Amino acid sequence: MSVTVPDAHRVVIFDTTMRDGEQSPGASMSFDEKLELAKILEEMGVNVIEAGFPIASNGDFEAVRAIAKIVTESTVCGLARAAAADIDRCAEAIRPAARGRIHTFISTSPVHMKWKLQMEPEAVLEAVTASVSRARNHCADVEWSAEDATRTDREFLYRCVEAAIRAGATTINLPDTVGYSYPEEYGAMFRDVIAKVPGADEVVFSAHCHNDLGLAVANSIAAIQGGARQVECAVNGIGERAGNAALEEIVMALRVRGEDLGFDTGVDPSHITRASRYVSAITGFPVQFNKAIVGKNAFAHESGIHQDGMLKNAETYEIMKPEDVGQGATNLVMGKHSGRHAFREKLKALGYELGQNALNEAFVRFKELADKKKHVFDDDIIALVDDALARGSEKIRVAKLRVVAGTDGQSAELTLDVDGEERTAEATGDGPVDAVFNAIHAIVPHGAALRLFQVHAVTEGTDAQAQVSVRLEEDGRIATGQAADTDTLTASAKAYVNALNNLFSRKEKSRPETAIASGF
Repeated sequence: MSVTVPDAHRVVIFDTTMRDGEQSPGASMSFDEKLELAKILEEMGVNVIEAGFPIASNGDFEAVRAIAKIVTESTVCGLARAAAADIDRCAEAIRPAARGRIHTFISTSPVHMKWKLQMEPEAVLEAVTASVSRARNHCADVEWSAEDATRTDREFLYRCVEAAIRAGATTINLPDTVGYSYPEEYGAMFRDVIAKVPGADEVVFSAHCHNDLGLAVANSIAAIQGGARQVECAVNGIGERAGNAALEEIVMALRVRGEDLGFDTGVDPSHITRASRYVSAITGFPVQFNKAIVGKNAFAHESGIHQDGMLKNAETYEIMKPEDVGQGATNLVMGKHSGRHAFREKLKALGYELGQNALNEAFVRFKELADKKKHVFDDDIIALVDDALARGSEKIRVAKLRVVAGTDGQSAELTLDVDGEERTAEATGDGPVDAVFNAIHAIVPHGAALRLFQVHAVTEGTDAQAQVSVRLEEDGRIATGQAADTDTLTASAKAYVNALNNLFSRKEKSRPETAIASGF
């Protein structure tokens, strides 16, 4: 449930993890994963969920429509270009929603109008009116975005915003599409537009910032101070290029500095870590250790001076409590003698709420891990559950693996489960990992190139789980995979297969180039 916040001090949180976030190279999400994420976001109290770009593919359309059917509290939003077919398709996708929104956009900057749209300013202005009017005929809640607003001529921006308001837009988004702006400049743009455009006091203004210069969150806060009352953001800050403003950072910045800024969001922050870990698991994008709010080291203290201060009073070095965002302290209470109830409570403390089937499967995997490791740390459990989440909807799975390595050469014997059929191959390679990957290629031929192979230990010790990240690229499509196992080669095989599954999923969507939305 969301926290009640007075309207005058309320900032609407618009989550675009499933739309702009999924446009990150390799960050593909399955139908079921999107539905589960939508449930988590609604439970957090996110106001608007941008569920996808309906005209991009049948998969996107079906996902948006399914989310519109199950979400009852949050507004479900779909994206549409300033084209009749886009808007009509979007309207059909959100039709089942208790609260639906059409989000339509067009570029307004000189560089975009000349090179991308190849349209004159007056034609763009006409398209603004036509697209918003058509969307409004379908839906009472219409958002209009001026793509590349921060590089748009200010007088022309005034005209476009006025046209959108007159046509019936209820939310006006002024995005920093390429992460070009800085806080003072971005906040001033909102103040100017709100002061000079007729009818501006009757709509909600929105900020959508990209992180190309590392200023997305700072710019979003500046926009709020300039009059914006909606912020568009994504879990873990994923999105085009360097990403979007991070949802968790926006929410906690307004919460921690609420007395000074005068605003809050109504989002329940105790679900933040759960959402972060879920998005990381299903996209294969690891969260950097020093990431604000949700990083592994966000509440870790190694310096003796810091530790001394923390022991005396946590406020000496922590401006928020880890439990506020759903993070728990690392300890060694779990082992092979731990029962199902204790395991369930541990998962809750770590920010996971699993269904019965998922819980049963995770518990079996935990017991198997406990038999292999002397100590099971919280990070081991997190890696175990995240690995299970990443495997959830795979068509290809690792069944058996046997590797021979040494000075006489390396070979791998691998069995994969492909759509329920077991297939086996043997292969050699320049090393054991190369042999494993060659065996996968023999069973599942593909033209993807390996762009990243990365291994790190989840915890300390020779029995630590290895967490492997793999990135593949084929025909301009990029897919990332992750896996964890006490055996590094098994983890490598699972991560490669996970990346392949994600790559094939992106192929199946067959998203036409002309239907790829901008990241704003």
